[in-house]
Amino acid sequence: MNPNELVRAVNACVEELDFVTARKYMEDNLDILKTHKHRLQRNAQELLEFVMHSDSKRLTQQEVKIIHALNDHASHFNIRSFKLLVKDHVSLMNREETQTYLNADAKALLSSMQGTHSQE
Repeated sequence: MNPNELVRAVNACVEELDFVTARKYMEDNLDILKTHKHRLQRNAQELLEFVMHSDSKRLTQQEVKIIHALNDHASHFNIRSFKLLVKDHVSLMNREETQTYLNADAKALLSSMQGTHSQE
């Protein structure tokens, strides 16, 4: 999609209050829209700012699947699989927003694992 069509599409979506589609366009074409930001309507510019600043804190679909698997393993008390997933995804476990999506069982297992490692 060329920049002119993209700007028109985003502006049209924002006018129609279809923010989901507008955001999808923005996420898929962030670099183009950054350079043509001045051509977007005010509301579209604000949405673009939000997308640019929230991008680093958002979990990817793959990360959400990992968290779901962690919660599932914790709920079924499958400690071995839980530990393997944690070991393979340490950086995800250290992110602050990840903790929000963990269930109580997963949080309890993680805290017990941290206690075990600190005693070694």
